[in-house]
Amino acid sequence: MEIHPITPDLIPAAAALWHEAGLTRPWNDPIRDAEGALAGPTSTVLGLVEAGTLRATAMAGHDGHRGWIYYVAVREADRGRGLGRAIIEAAEGWLATEGALKVQLMVRNTNTAVIDFYERLGYEDAEVTVLGKWLK
Repeated sequence: MEIHPITPDLIPAAAALWHEAGLTRPWNDPIRDAEGALAGPTSTVLGLVEAGTLRATAMAGHDGHRGWIYYVAVREADRGRGLGRAIIEAAEGWLATEGALKVQLMVRNTNTAVIDFYERLGYEDAEVTVLGKWLK
């Protein structure tokens, strides 16, 4: 098992994994998101590859203080093997190496199973409201 930044040839496999995990939305192009993360100096997409197959991903980026983790996904067939924990720990390590002091992520309120997963990893409800605005 290896965890490292994915190469551009793995972007379609990452996007397929994100679709399988229910992470994509019609207004976000996962291919463009991955390409942008790999092109930027303060972001990456980590992939967990085992036996030549992309089994888990986490996109990570930072602003010099706070790190963010997105697109955390594990193939359905590989869940329950600790790969989610491994990819999160790798993303946290990448962010720490980059100088981030805090890690944040967003989970939809309705995704209670994932909230429980993150709480087991030490994440807490930050008691904030995330606001957004499209710049298109």
